[in-house]
Amino acid sequence: MQTRIVLVEPKYEGNIGSVARVMKNFGFTDLFLVNPPELGNDARIWASHASDVISCCKIFKSLDDALKGSNIVVGTTSKTGKEAVRTPIISPKELREKIEGKEGIVSILFGREDVGLYNRELARCDIVVRIPTSHEYPVMNVSHAVTIILYELRDVESKNLKIAGRNDIDLLLDHYRRLFDEISYPTHKKEKTLTMLRRIFGRAGLTEKEVRTLRGILRKTEWRINKK
Repeated sequence: MQTRIVLVEPKYEGNIGSVARVMKNFGFTDLFLVNPPELGNDARIWASHASDVISCCKIFKSLDDALKGSNIVVGTTSKTGKEAVRTPIISPKELREKIEGKEGIVSILFGREDVGLYNRELARCDIVVRIPTSHEYPVMNVSHAVTIILYELRDVESKNLKIAGRNDIDLLLDHYRRLFDEISYPTHKKEKTLTMLRRIFGRAGLTEKEVRTLRGILRKTEWRINKK
């Protein structure tokens, strides 16, 4: 499994440098930045001997562009319950169990230093991870959070079980959206249900064949509805 670290609108270049250093500590190199500050000496000073990770990082103007090519998108949060847009929320150790033995690209999102990821961004994630911290002060520095998660993923092994691409899952969810229209599913429940389905599919790690099978069932269901 190829792991990408995606920092969404980080405010401080020193934090970006610290994240790069942690990534190199554990053998990761793919750093994606969405609307970061200008990267100067501070980023490289904090990166120390990981300045090459800074030099090779990829910068994007939108989260959509940063997520292209991903098979699984993982959001991180210190929020709980409804704030995190549908449970369950899993731990870093459980994330390892979900991706162990899978082949593909996993993008792990870390949010802004002050407010984290917005709910609309978490809603787009296949899996949401929360690091177990004290309820009195649950918010961690971004580089510390990256450290804990990458420690868990440092020696994950990939095998030949290739999981479906992000685009395949999006097409499956669009198919469900059309079916909801066919069966007059309550409008106010559609998006929440689609988010729940995305999380179910993300935790399951569907293969391309499994996605095709599910879409075949949906097509057959639509055919029967339209025939009647």
